[in-house]
Amino acid sequence: MPSWLGVGTSVLLVGLCLAVVVREQLGLARDVVVAAVRAAVQLVAVGAVLGVLFARAGAPGSVLWVGGMVLVAGRVAGGRAAGLPHAQRTATVAVAVGVVVTLGLLVVARVVDVEPRVVVPIGGMVVSAALRGTTVVLRRLREEAVSARPQVEARLALGLTASEAFAPHRRLALRTALVTDIDAVRTVGLISLPGAMTGLLLAGVPPLTAIRFQVVVMFMLLGAVSVAAVVAARLAEADLFDEHAALRRLEPV
Repeated sequence: MPSWLGVGTSVLLVGLCLAVVVREQLGLARDVVVAAVRAAVQLVAVGAVLGVLFARAGAPGSVLWVGGMVLVAGRVAGGRAAGLPHAQRTATVAVAVGVVVTLGLLVVARVVDVEPRVVVPIGGMVVSAALRGTTVVLRRLREEAVSARPQVEARLALGLTASEAFAPHRRLALRTALVTDIDAVRTVGLISLPGAMTGLLLAGVPPLTAIRFQVVVMFMLLGAVSVAAVVAARLAEADLFDEHAALRRLEPV
């Protein structure tokens, strides 16, 4: 494991990123510095809190921690889809359903233990995956509702229901949200060794044990993305149409 000196040395890599940003005049120098500082401060603070959580909070504390992550993820995803009706509520519900279904299945099937040092990091990965799928779907649906308005209204004029008229655009948004994770599952082990497996190998865990864990993680993330994305798509689609099944007018981004 790297020492604190090693962690300090890794700051040189942030400097490398900063040099590229400045050299190419990307206007992101301040963002890089703020992001690096925030990451370090947040991780140290979270590490201290997790130490207490693992030692004293038990299963109820783990559930509350994961619930807090869901709320933050919903806020972030909803913010990315600003202008979409009820974006905050839709994003939070979608992430929550994705987490409950995925993590609940693993717990009920006893694939993961119900203890803080297992539930919290696994829950964090699931929330992150659900956030990713929700964000992509909501942003893409918002874009489609603006750019494809004439096509949707033409289908409505032909007598199709709101769901049927918007179906091609919903499918496009879902494909966009899922294709990256599907490709990641398809190429795992061929292009790169994923983080969870790499961490276990560095910790000295036998390769076949690390592989079993990584398979569970990859399938878990794919499930979380899929569930969250489809829930977000269905909820957002319902909010895009008014009580007369007319497509609401959204402002272009």
